[in-house]
Amino acid sequence: METFKVRRIDTLVTKDLFHLIKESKKEGFRFLERLMIDYEDGTNTFHRAGECLFGVYTKQGVLIAIGGLNLDPFSDDQKVGRLRRFYVAKEFRRRAVGTLLLNEIITEARKYFNVLVLHTDTVQAAAFYHHFGFLDVNNYPNSTHYLNLQS
Repeated sequence: METFKVRRIDTLVTKDLFHLIKESKKEGFRFLERLMIDYEDGTNTFHRAGECLFGVYTKQGVLIAIGGLNLDPFSDDQKVGRLRRFYVAKEFRRRAVGTLLLNEIITEARKYFNVLVLHTDTVQAAAFYHHFGFLDVNNYPNSTHYLNLQS
């Protein structure tokens, strides 16, 4: 059985993310490219209180999944966190990599936030998030799902 390691990313390096950006763009997703642009220009570096960026790595140190946690920029409530830029390399899907990453982010989110929101527009992602208890109710601006972290 393969072992994967979740690590906090304190400094995002383009070369580590390049292969995931390329793959995600082929699938029609541009949010990893946006992650890199926002990180490089300082718009979003995941360094405010409660924010973090995590990666999942193979034994060889290859980044195969990434996901972040921000204070929700669309809410005035400081207790609402937003799951951001969540992506798992196609080859590693359905191998518990996403579960490993999301569990880490939820654990971290519980320390700072009462609610975790996200936006997705794919049926597959929605099913994945439902499995973790996210509700597909857009009670929060620019979101499709939320999870009450207090229960």
